[in-house]
Amino acid sequence: MAERPDFGGAGGDGKAPIIIKRVKKGGEGHHGGAWKVAYADFVTAMMAFFLLLWLLNAVTEQQLNGVADYFTPIAASTRESGAGGMLGGQTVGEGASQSRTGATAAVVLPPPSIGSGGSEMTDPNESSSTEDSQVRAAQEAKDQKQFEQVAQDIKEQISGVPDLAPLANSLMVDNTPEGIRIQIMDQDKVDMFSPGSANLFPRSKDLLKQVATVIRKMPNKISITGHTDPSTAVDPSGYTNWELSSDRALATRRALLEGGMDDRQINKVTGVSDREPIDKGQMRSPRNRRVSIVLLRAENTKAEEFDRLPRFLEKTGGTPPQDTSTGENLAPGAKP
Repeated sequence: MAERPDFGGAGGDGKAPIIIKRVKKGGEGHHGGAWKVAYADFVTAMMAFFLLLWLLNAVTEQQLNGVADYFTPIAASTRESGAGGMLGGQTVGEGASQSRTGATAAVVLPPPSIGSGGSEMTDPNESSSTEDSQVRAAQEAKDQKQFEQVAQDIKEQISGVPDLAPLANSLMVDNTPEGIRIQIMDQDKVDMFSPGSANLFPRSKDLLKQVATVIRKMPNKISITGHTDPSTAVDPSGYTNWELSSDRALATRRALLEGGMDDRQINKVTGVSDREPIDKGQMRSPRNRRVSIVLLRAENTKAEEFDRLPRFLEKTGGTPPQDTSTGENLAPGAKP
């Protein structure tokens, strides 16, 4: 009788030992690579979708119509001749033209809203209007700053001369579309000119000289306009308010030149009679008898010419160059 082999158990009872194998499980896996494929398909589809949107907005209307015609469904021919099929036994061109007479589904695509043929991705009109708005805003801010500076300088000039105190209320400075306007108006019993003439009173001439010391520093050209009220009678020689307003504007010009302003800074001198009253409710108001001096805006002024003029006059002892043929003063850079 064979003996049972002894495996040398711990207890020596001859039983085989029980071996337990423990398998250590790692962390959660990545569930394979299927999600990566799905994500890549999604990204590709989104890219194709946005590319389609861009193309629809980047092509011309004619190109869109061509694409619509290309994808328009074509109905089969209903003719019984020939094979009765798609072409109906006719040539390719003829059969295709006949087949288009069948029912079709119209495809309407939106018109292009950006650019022309994809050459521009922004609306040029919108970009231009934005730039124009920024330029206008910058110019308005510059004009407002200049206006405030001129008004302050004129007030300081007048306050430094006690004899001009009665004329302080005769001066009005405002900002107009044409430029900065300085108006010197008559007051009740305080006139600039002798009645019915272009003769300036001494203090009116002194006031204009003080105004000249301010505006001669500016690069702007100026315009001078004379105004009257309708009260002046016509004398036998035919001298009217038109001549009177023009003569007063010319007298103002001469007073400004005596104040040190260069003649080439004056752009025009006009008289408008009583056609532009400041007080329309009372046409005979003394405020309507006035002289307007307008510092024209920069677009109407050659700033570089007058920027050089003060330095040139300092070097030449205050004498501008002259045209030898006419004797007219010339600013630096001007040609006879």
